Amino acid sequence: MDVTTDTFETDVIERSAATPVVVDFWADWCGPCKTLTPVLEQAVAEREGIVLAKVDTDANPELAMRYGVRGIPNVKAFRDGQVVDEFVGALSPQAVGAFLDGLSGPSASERLLEELSASGEFPEILGPLAEGDHERVLEWLLGALEDADGERRERIREVMVALFGQLGPEHPLTTHYRRRLASALY
Repeated sequence: MDVTTDTFETDVIERSAATPVVVDFWADWCGPCKTLTPVLEQAVAEREGIVLAKVDTDANPELAMRYGVRGIPNVKAFRDGQVVDEFVGALSPQAVGAFLDGLSGPSASERLLEELSASGEFPEILGPLAEGDHERVLEWLLGALEDADGERRERIREVMVALFGQLGPEHPLTTHYRRRLASALY
């Protein structure tokens, strides 16, 4: 579907709460965009539960600016209203397929919750993680770093980085807590 500045909130942000939405930022004059489009369309058609949206950057420059599109084609994957993965340029069908496959199934946060529940690690964060209270989880993990030994510090770092990946690189919690984590570790 073609998406504009007026429809982006509904067609991408809101819809991504229920299913991953892949947004292809493109322009009519862009040769690599014309190469990528059929590959992306076919790969999405072969998979259930992923929506493809297309944004013409010439017609919608404010969206391109808002999402930091500096080169096209630029493909961004949205989950829960946030960019969770992206690539720039025309990729091979296999690489596009791998990108899309990374979006299906449980989210990184859901996988992390399953993993921590099974292992019994960090029982204090299971409730907030299940509720999607990422700030509370990150704050607790950061506090736990103070008294942690080397192995536990590394595991806390891994869990925090997994949450950053789920939230996306531009999410305010990611930027805030990534800085705090770096300060605490180094």
